[in-house]
Formats: sequence, C-alpha cells, structure tokens
Amino acid sequence: IRRFEERVSREFADGNIPGSVHLYIGEEAVATGAIAHLRKDDYIMSTHRGHGHMIAKGGEFKRMMAELYAKKTGYCLGKGGSMHIADLDIGMLGAAGIVGSGIPIATGAGLSAKMRKTDQVAICFFGDGASNIGRFHEGINLASVWCLPVIFVCENNLWAVSMPTTKSCNIANIADRAVGYGIPGVVVDGMDVMAVYEAGEQAVARARKGQGPTLIEAKTYRFRGHSEGVDGPRPKEQIEEWLKRDPITQYTEKLLDMKVLTKKRIEEIDQEILAELEEAVKFAQESPFPAPEETLENVYS
Repeated sequence: IRRFEERVSREFADGNIPGSVHLYIGEEAVATGAIAHLRKDDYIMSTHRGHGHMIAKGGEFKRMMAELYAKKTGYCLGKGGSMHIADLDIGMLGAAGIVGSGIPIATGAGLSAKMRKTDQVAICFFGDGASNIGRFHEGINLASVWCLPVIFVCENNLWAVSMPTTKSCNIANIADRAVGYGIPGVVVDGMDVMAVYEAGEQAVARARKGQGPTLIEAKTYRFRGHSEGVDGPRPKEQIEEWLKRDPITQYTEKLLDMKVLTKKRIEEIDQEILAELEEAVKFAQESPFPAPEETLENVYS
C-alpha cells in the first residue's frame, strides 16, 4: 500500500493522473489489520481515501493504476477514478467521495447477507468527519436493531480536511457512541497493525455468529495532506510526532526482532513490489482512454 501510494503521488505530480487523489500513507495498518480476517465473498465499503482498502482486499495494481489514469482497462473502465474504484468480484462495493455515504450501503450489504442466510460480513471504513453525519447514526442504529453482520471502522486521523476532532466532537473517543446503539465500541491504536488485527478478529467472529455489529475506532494519522497539494492547518509538531510512529517502520522492527523476517527478505519483497508497480504504470500508460460515445454506458445496472 505504501509503495503504491508513493508512486501515485509521483504520477499525480507529473500530471499523469487527472482529478485529485487522497493518499492512505500513514494509515496502512488499519486496512491491513481489519481486512486480514475477510474472505473473498465478504464485503468492504470504502471512502475517498480508499486505495489501501482496495489493495488489502486483493485489488490488482494494474487495474487500479489504469483507473487512476482514467483508462478503459481500469476497474471502472476509467470512469470512476481515484475516489470511486469498485470490484464486486472481490467484495469491494466501492469507494465514495461523499463523506459518510458508505455507511448505509454497508448496512444494506449486511442485511443482504442476513436475508440470504450466509455467514458473510461487511466492513465499513469512514473517517472521523463522517461520525457527525446523519448517515452514521441511522446506519449503525439500523444495523444494531436488526443485528446485522457489519463492522464499522472509524479511521480517526484527527482531521476532517481542516476541522480537528477537538472542535467537532465533545467526546474523547468516537467509539464511545456505540453505547447509544447497544453494541461494542472498541478503541485501538491505528498505527499498530496487530492491535487492529486483534480487534478485527473479535468483531468479525462476533458478526459471523449472528451477534451483530461492532464499532471500532482506530486512532491513526495521514502523513500527507487531505489530498495531494491540499492540506489544512495541521501543526508541524503534530505531524512530526506521528511520523515517529510510522506503522510500517514499527512492524518491520518487530518482525526483525522476532526473527520472522530478515533485512534481505524485506529488501526482496520491496523490489518485487516496485517491479510490479513499474508494470502497472506501463500498463496504464499504454492502455486506451474510453471513447466519448461510451459516456452513457454502464450508468444503470
């Protein structure tokens, strides 16, 4: 996820990617830890900052990069771009540019699973800003009332564009709101992939058993601006403090200490990913744009 996002930043700066991009750099532990418990037929609902969710669910670099390039070989035929990538074949219901709009969609996916009597679950990702949207309260309340298999994951990165949570919420933890819906509320360190993994494991197991939803708040931080080239008034000191808690650096050091990985193997993995990214960019560059007459195709399902 980190390498993909770094390359996207580069391609955007070079003018190869139209529109805007919202990078997941710094928050990788949340998607990775939570989605690790899902099967291919389970669902996720993403946000405008959704590349990490897509990759964690099994998205392909080539089709993702082509979509960002607005090319016909992309996941949404080049019509969705960075903020709207979807792939129903892997359970990715879509990314949404409208804050909080994915919450009722995930609730609907949970209702579908319950009505079809499967043990599928849905994970819905959203930011701290979405926790103050009406859809948050309506979606979670309905999931609670109907005991639906949905895990609501709030990626609290402290800022909704330029609005700090200290000014938008009068509570210390967004997860505390779970009490109002009679469901578990869990706060985890969103910079620690194992902390997210363990919380996700319990929530997914609970949902599969028919015991209803869980609200997980992962306290995390985006290292880049709200979108590339755009940032709010985040204090420099705050950014520097969170950079010290880089989730990838922390976990790499842990795996080295545990002798699970070696520096040589880490370098090999990195080179494999960078090579795959080079292929993805080449694929995107060489792919055709959709024809103008295709604009009105795929509007309705």
